[in-house]
Amino acid sequence: MTSPINHRPSTQTVLDGASSDDALARAVADHRATYQQICDELAKSIVGMEDVIEQLMIAILCRGHCILQGMPGLAKTLLISQLAQLMEMSFSRIQFTPDLMPADITGGEVLEEDRTTGKRAFRFVKGPVFSHFLLADEINRTPPKSQSALLEAMEERQLSIAGTTHRLPDPFFVLATQNPVEVEGTYPLPEAQLDRFLLKIHVNYPSRDAELEICRRAARRDSHKLRPVLTAEKLLAMQDLTRRVVVGEQVFAAAVDLVRMTRPEEGLLPASLQPYIQYGGGPRASLALVSAARARALLQGRHHATTKDVLSVAKPVLRHRIIPTFNAESDGFDADVLIEKLISHATKKAVTPPPKA
Repeated sequence: MTSPINHRPSTQTVLDGASSDDALARAVADHRATYQQICDELAKSIVGMEDVIEQLMIAILCRGHCILQGMPGLAKTLLISQLAQLMEMSFSRIQFTPDLMPADITGGEVLEEDRTTGKRAFRFVKGPVFSHFLLADEINRTPPKSQSALLEAMEERQLSIAGTTHRLPDPFFVLATQNPVEVEGTYPLPEAQLDRFLLKIHVNYPSRDAELEICRRAARRDSHKLRPVLTAEKLLAMQDLTRRVVVGEQVFAAAVDLVRMTRPEEGLLPASLQPYIQYGGGPRASLALVSAARARALLQGRHHATTKDVLSVAKPVLRHRIIPTFNAESDGFDADVLIEKLISHATKKAVTPPPKA
């Protein structure tokens, strides 16, 4: 990684048909204002989760799916359901259980009889997956057979049932939650399915001040009616602008070099981390870093991404794509700690001048 952290690529017009930089600036400012409206509405009922909200919006702007992992009672489900309310789009929730069947997710064909003619015919009944927002609550509580029912939907945004392809709504997002501590009766998602999620978001305990405010609001029985601020058409426009955010060569290099550093076989790992990483991220991780950096830049009110954006989204992008070794677990090094050390090493390498000849 050879670029300085705050490198800023040259500005260029990135909107097809834009007549001037002013049109681009207005579009970026408009989307930034919409994001701020979403944050303000969620703040009426959600306390102290600004980082989580930003990461959720990054995934949505990238047309990606994400997992929220945290202890019970941290308002993960509430946050997702209220975020869906702010967007005038359909929302479904599936409570994953050990007896859940794939047809409970996708839907299936039922045999119906016409009482007037006596003829029988199959009719496809859509399952809850046919919605813009799908909340997969506690996704690790169902067996792999049911988990895999989401694979085609997440990747292809369509389902093939009984030889017929059914398109899913556009936009379509899977927002999954899981509990990190309970292992009895759970089925950890395989690495191949984890890689389908753009981000893995950690929901931590609130700060003391935030927890006090939560208790005050509960005692007052505060309730607020959320006001929708985003339509499907507006969201599609934001997603289109996100794909057009300028990315300089230094930003591409920063993303690719950071991901390649996570792979032991590349020989780029610092010597101190070589015993701790078994497998690293693939090309999908590099693509995710660039996409998430673009979305973060737009949410910050910029139409260009920087290497700082790449490093800011590195943890949610990479934490489920890095597989630590047993030595890492025994020494207390989880994926986040390893990513922090990789970022520190990459940053030092970027700012260290080359030796004089």
